[in-house]
Amino acid sequence: MHTSVATFALEGVDSRQVAVEVDVRRGLPTFTVVGLPDAAVREARERVRAAVLNSGLDFPLSRVTANLAPADIRKSGPSFDLALAIGVLAASGQVPADAARDCAVCGELSLGGALRPIRGALAMAAGARAAGISRLVVPVQNGEEASLVEGVRILPVPNLAAMAALLRGECDPEPPRRRPPAPRPPGPDLSDVRGQADARRALEIAAAGGHSLLLVGPPGAGKTMLARRLPGILPEPGFDEAMEITRIRSVAGLGDGSLALDRPFRAPHHTISASGLVGGGSVPRPGELTLAHRGVLFLDEMAEFSRHALEALREPLEAGRVSVTRGQRTLDFPARVMLVGACNDCPCGRREGTCQCAAVDLARYSRRLSGPVLDRIDLVCRLDPAPPPSDGHEPPGEATDAVRGRVAAARELQSARLRGAAHCNSEMDPRTTYRTVRVEPRAFRALASSPGFASLTGRGHDRVLRVARTIADLEGCHQVSGDHIQEAIGFRVSRSLEMV
Repeated sequence: MHTSVATFALEGVDSRQVAVEVDVRRGLPTFTVVGLPDAAVREARERVRAAVLNSGLDFPLSRVTANLAPADIRKSGPSFDLALAIGVLAASGQVPADAARDCAVCGELSLGGALRPIRGALAMAAGARAAGISRLVVPVQNGEEASLVEGVRILPVPNLAAMAALLRGECDPEPPRRRPPAPRPPGPDLSDVRGQADARRALEIAAAGGHSLLLVGPPGAGKTMLARRLPGILPEPGFDEAMEITRIRSVAGLGDGSLALDRPFRAPHHTISASGLVGGGSVPRPGELTLAHRGVLFLDEMAEFSRHALEALREPLEAGRVSVTRGQRTLDFPARVMLVGACNDCPCGRREGTCQCAAVDLARYSRRLSGPVLDRIDLVCRLDPAPPPSDGHEPPGEATDAVRGRVAAARELQSARLRGAAHCNSEMDPRTTYRTVRVEPRAFRALASSPGFASLTGRGHDRVLRVARTIADLEGCHQVSGDHIQEAIGFRVSRSLEMV
């Protein structure tokens, strides 16, 4: 007897419908799985057999063949276990063959028949809605996450026996319960930072427009301290952004099942590989760049990262996505991030006047950040050395809540102006930039007369306009003035890491 059960396979951060076709016929007892399965899927034969028997059901002593269609796409992961088990039960007549016709099933089976949580339940629920499937069966632990998708009835089941009873019409699982959102935990406050007025200003501009930022200064000046306080001044993500963040966390196995209420902050070590940073692998997985989508990617000691890893950021920072090609197929991973880097002035990192680096050492160090990479950084701020303890009586700086209020107001102005064309100023393309950025005529003259104008590339010119637009938004100005242009140019950097 032949039957088919719908399930889903993960492709990047999305899902693709897979039909699990099971055929049971007379012959020597065997269980074969075809359709480009990986090792985890091939091992499902033993898990399914043990789970069926330990759930009080019968495993057919016949020739069992399972095909995962379409057969030209590699299937990976243990989420096909439940579909294989239901296919075997339906093909052997233990559950009605047409009971799972309008239903998709996803789940990993233990040897005792219990269902274990899987990665990417939210992406699979979105795939079920797109495919017109009205019901989706998931493990109980994934019920809350999958229920975030409207239009699909989520059926959380604890084990294979309960799944069989559901298909026979003997039970009806309760809908998943959503936990109330937990309050946002307090993070480090900007008031902890003493002095560094320029760096605090750069941090606020970067947060308001979603711009990339590079902090340059001696060790102990507060670069890392400032960067780790950036998430606190960012506005909370909207529902669509929160769904994107939650889906990525789910696919990566990092989610807790609830809707993400905070923006991600990722800080990988400088020894990370290029594929770990931007994504890849034999089975493509999201990298740190994608895990920081709609949040902050912080590269501490940025000049110590490998040249290959940093150069791999060039296209994703411009396009907002990563394209990974493996096995004649291309997967796209979202990568809309705020890149924040921190590095020293020189290899030794000593204070000015005590540096012992030779000119050739300084030149080699500055070349670690190539011109194309620096050209994609909107703001560069040079920090002053930290004051000695005897001078540490400076009053605390402005608190995070006050800065976050101005950032949120600037983001609201951008949302109203862009009308869905982009989320913030940094995401504007050149056409949107020139259409929406209104500049006073004298501001263009100020731009042309600026000492750093000649060193600006076409990309740098556009980024100066976007940063100036953000500065104007922070001040509530309708037009970009010459002062806004001058401040934006002041945060541009040349290839030698010198302020222009």
